[in-house]
Amino acid sequence: MIDAADRLAIHELLGLYGHVIDERRWADMELVFTGDVVYDATDFGHGTTRSLDELRAHWSGDESIHPLAHHATNIVVTEDPDGVVRVLSKGLGVGRKGRVGSAVYRDVVVRTAAGWRLAHRRAELRRPAGPEQR
Repeated sequence: MIDAADRLAIHELLGLYGHVIDERRWADMELVFTGDVVYDATDFGHGTTRSLDELRAHWSGDESIHPLAHHATNIVVTEDPDGVVRVLSKGLGVGRKGRVGSAVYRDVVVRTAAGWRLAHRRAELRRPAGPEQR
């Protein structure tokens, strides 16, 4: 069962994600992800990667796929009856031309010997439902 210290560590993990990515610290990605992380970015047109090495290669190969700044908000940590720890959060990204976008992250985190890490992340782009809502 997760306690308050675990929740704080998980919140900090999501904050660290933004710092590592925004500073393009590709060598430090193991501070955020497990080695077998599954990262589903199909909603952004980037497919799904299935390991830290694959994710690192994908991201470092084309830095333009990332906004200049990631901001994590509305973080909700839950634990399933079987012990799976899930995190639901919102993300704001500031692009190179000053445009701001919004995403929803659906994560599974795991406790490792080195601390909490993202084991599975699905990034969902927030879009208006139709022209009348723009």
